[in-house]
Amino acid sequence: MLNRFERFSYAISEISRYWHKIAADEMEKYGLKGPFSVYLITLRHHEEGLTAVRLGELCGRDKSDVSRAVTILEKNGFVTKKRVGHNLYRANICLTDVGKTAADYIAERADLAVQMGGQGISDQERTVFYNTLEKIAANLQEVSKDGLPKA
Repeated sequence: MLNRFERFSYAISEISRYWHKIAADEMEKYGLKGPFSVYLITLRHHEEGLTAVRLGELCGRDKSDVSRAVTILEKNGFVTKKRVGHNLYRANICLTDVGKTAADYIAERADLAVQMGGQGISDQERTVFYNTLEKIAANLQEVSKDGLPKA
């Protein structure tokens, strides 16, 4: 019998693995890697655009990852940078029309994946699950800041 830690770790790992595979399969159509999906979907919710720093915060990614992704997305015509002031340092990253089309498609496919992944789960179970998952994430965030208590 698996203990709570093993069940939790295994389930989270499996969900992440399959989610990344699905994202990679869907992003292949655009010649992009799976993790780029989160950038497109996040930018889709911010028509005015986001700075690279804010995009990283919302996507849970570091500056170097965001910078590399934005460079590739811009090179492939999915995003553009809009100047703020006289330079591009704090530019807003915005979806192009091509990027909006791709983001809409990816969001639709992500919704379908989530729907299929949640088959057999009632609305009440789903509510409890998400509330519980958010609480676990918040608790682990605090533990990661403070560290585990000394034994």
